[in-house]
Amino acid sequence: MLPQWFNKWNEDNPTNIYRPAILVGVAGGAVFVATMLVAFGQPYATESLQTGPRGTGMSVTEFTMDLDTPDPSIEGFLATTSDPVPPQGGEETAGEARENVPPGLEGLTVENYDRLLTAMRAWTGIPDLFEDAESYQTAVGHIMVGMTQNLNENWDGHVNAQKQVGVTCYTCHRGQPVPSDVWFRTVKDTPAAAGWSASQNMVTDVSQSTSLPSDALETYLLDYGVIGVHDLDSRVAGVPGQDGYPGIQNAERTYALMNYIDNALGVNCTFCHNTRAFYDGGQVTLQWGTAQLGIQMVQELNNEYLVSLDGLLPEDRLGPVHGDAPKAACKTCHKGYQQPLQGTNVIRQWPELATTSGEPDYAAFEGAESGSESAEAEGADESGSEEQVAVEGDAAEEGAADGEETEGTATE
Repeated sequence: MLPQWFNKWNEDNPTNIYRPAILVGVAGGAVFVATMLVAFGQPYATESLQTGPRGTGMSVTEFTMDLDTPDPSIEGFLATTSDPVPPQGGEETAGEARENVPPGLEGLTVENYDRLLTAMRAWTGIPDLFEDAESYQTAVGHIMVGMTQNLNENWDGHVNAQKQVGVTCYTCHRGQPVPSDVWFRTVKDTPAAAGWSASQNMVTDVSQSTSLPSDALETYLLDYGVIGVHDLDSRVAGVPGQDGYPGIQNAERTYALMNYIDNALGVNCTFCHNTRAFYDGGQVTLQWGTAQLGIQMVQELNNEYLVSLDGLLPEDRLGPVHGDAPKAACKTCHKGYQQPLQGTNVIRQWPELATTSGEPDYAAFEGAESGSESAEAEGADESGSEEQVAVEGDAAEEGAADGEETEGTATE
C-alpha cells in the first residue's frame, strides 16, 4: 500500500503518460529503421540511366534488386540448348526419315532435326509436337516455324538491334503450349442505346485496366493504324471517327498503346521520347526507331501468320468475345524486360531457325566440340548484361551528354 498522501498528490497532479510514450516509441522506431538501413542498405534503391540531354528529365529508372535478379526463364532455356552437328555430306535428311517435318526443316540431317525437335517440344510444352499429322498443333507448328525463321532473317533491325539475340519458340512460349501475354479483340460490336463509347471505360486487360480505349492494340498492331496525334487540325470541327477526322480519341488511343508498351518493356516515356517535345521527331532516342520497326514487325506477324489460325485452333483456344485467334504484341516476347530473356543470345545454337532458305549456316561450329557447355557459357555471358543495355549505341550521341547511370532518385 502506498502512503495516503502520495495517492492524494497523484490525484491532485495528474500526469499524461501517453504523450511521452508516443514520443519515445517514434524516436526508438526511427533509430531502429536507421540502423537497419545502415546495416543492410536501402531495400528499394534505384539506378537511373540517362537517355537524353541534361535538363530534360530523360532517364529510365529501375530498382537495383530487379537489375541484379536474372530472368528465371533464362535457366530453362539454357537447360534445353546444345550445339548443332555440322553435316559432313551424304547424311539422310529429316524429310526422308521423319514424318510431319515442317517445310523449312526438311533438308536438315536427322541428327540435327531430332535435336531441334526435342528442344521445340520442351520450349512449347507439347511432348508430342509433330507426331500426329491430324493434330491442329502440327499444322499450327508448321506455320510457327516459318514465322520464327522469317523473324530472324527479315527483321534483324528489331530483333538484333544492338547485338545478335534472335528468337526461338521459347522466346514467347517459355515452356507453355499457349504463350502468355497474347491478346484478343475485346470491344463488343453491340451498339449502345445512346452516346458513343469510343471503346473506353471498359477496364480490360488490353487497356491495362485503365479507362483508356480498349482497341489500341487492335488499331495499331492489327489494322495498320497510323500513330499521328500531333498536327494543327481542330479537334472540335468535325464528327469524331468520320472522314478521317483527327478526334481526341485518337490521342487517347495512342496513350493506351504507349502505356501498354511501357509496361511490356518495363520502361517509361523517356525511353523513346523527349516528353517536352513529342511532336519533334528530331528529339527522339535511338530506341524510338527500334520500336517503330517492332510495331511494323508485329503488324506483319498478326496479319500474315496469326489471324488465320482461327480456322485451325479449337474453340477453347479462341477469344471469348469474337472467337478470334490469339495475337502477339510487345509483351508476348519481352515479358516486362527491355530485351526478351535479358538479351540472351537464343539463336546461336539454333541456326536452323535463323533462315528461310532451309540451308542453315553451321560455319561457327565447324571443328568445334559438341556439347552444351559452350551454350551455357554463352547464355550466361549474354544474360549478365541486364536491361539497361537498351540505350542502343551511345546514349551520349545526339546530345545525350554522358549516358551513364545518374543518381538513383530520378523519377519517371
